[in-house]
Order: sequence, then C-alpha cells, then structure tokens
Amino acid sequence: MILSQKERVGLLLSGGLDSGILLGHLLHAGHHVQPIYVRTGLAWEPDEHRALLRFLEALRHGNANGDGWLAPLVELDQPVGDLYGWHWSTGGAPGPAADAPDEAVFLPGRNALLLLKPLLWCSCHGIDELAIGVLAMNPFADATDAFFDHFTAAVNAGGGQSVRVSRPLAHLSKESVMRLGRRLPLELTFSCINPIDGRHCGMCNKCTERNAAFRSINLPDPTRYVHPNAVEVNDHRQTV
Repeated sequence: MILSQKERVGLLLSGGLDSGILLGHLLHAGHHVQPIYVRTGLAWEPDEHRALLRFLEALRHGNANGDGWLAPLVELDQPVGDLYGWHWSTGGAPGPAADAPDEAVFLPGRNALLLLKPLLWCSCHGIDELAIGVLAMNPFADATDAFFDHFTAAVNAGGGQSVRVSRPLAHLSKESVMRLGRRLPLELTFSCINPIDGRHCGMCNKCTERNAAFRSINLPDPTRYVHPNAVEVNDHRQTV
C-alpha cells in the first residue's frame, strides 16, 4: 500500500517513470526521502543518470512536495560487466526491439544486484526502510513477495540494523501509477535501452512501454524520440 506515515525512507531510484513517480508521491506525503542510484555499467546509464539529476533538480525546486524533504543523491557502484559479459545490456548488441517479449529484457539477478548495496547503506546510516517502485504487473521472479522476503532476510542476517523493503506501488497498474504522477515533470524521466545521442530511440521495447504509459491516461507524450513515428506505430500494434 502507499506509504502514509511521515518518516525517513530510502528510495531506490532510476531515471524512469515508476521510481520518479514514487519519489514525487513520498515527498508530497511529507517523507524525508534519501534517493539512491546504483551504477552498474549498463549501456544506457550515462543518459539515465543525466536525466535523473535533472528530475531531482526539478523536484527540489517544485511546489508540489508538501512537507517532504529530498536528501542529496547517494550513488553506489555495482558493476556487472564481468557478470553479463558481451551482452545487449552492456553495449554488446542492440537492445530488444519493441515487439520483443518480456523475457527478452530480463537481466539475471537484476533486483538482487540493485538492492544489495542500498540495503546495506541504509543499515549503516540508520534508515530502516528502502522503497522500490515495482508495479503489480511485473512478470519476473525477482519481483515476487517470496523473492523480496527471502532476499531481504538474508541481507539483514549478515548486516547490522535490519532494513525492510517496501513496494508502495505493487498493487497498482501502470495506468494508476501514471495518474498518480501526472503533475510531475515526467518529460525529464528516461526509459530507453538504446539511446541515441542522449535521446530516446523510439524503437526499443522500453520506448514503446513509455509511450503506451502516457497514452493510457490520455496524456500527450512529451518525450523527444529520435524515431517518433516508430514508437507510435509500435504502440498501436501492441494495443490492437
């Protein structure tokens, strides 16, 4: 459920729509939010990171944050090049296209790698909750209750202060999450896995999902795609 009690909370933050909207919600609810970004060395991260910094700056100077407070961004390194090797996610090949199935974008151990250091960082800095923007329709095994329960318990067993992982958006659809964040500067978020010169390509799996998310709430997509016609055609194919 959506957090309502005002408290200090860590937030695993990418440059994307879901975690950005969760950040806006937590601030509006009055939380002291510690944003955490994990740099793993994937191909799109330089552009994602730049977008994230712009988004954070906009929220710091926005007027919709309620009584919340946004701490400076914490950046942690968890390189995966030695794990994934020559792989599309590390720049070894183009990422999955718009019509690729969900399993084509699966990255083994992704949530485990993203959670490990943030959980330990929160434990070392007196934060007892780490929020993550997982949605209801996530199809992967590392987004289940069992995964989060067992993984968090294992990390806590070897750490100091116990930290719980909360998933405030886990009962919501993408459309519901987009409605929650429609007043945020979503044009500053970043979702592409094949960026071209710092812009969304408009042809990959994630660009199509992004365009569909805006369409789901009848909100014009403000994203500047390199191939805008492609993303609209691909989205139409997925929805007919």
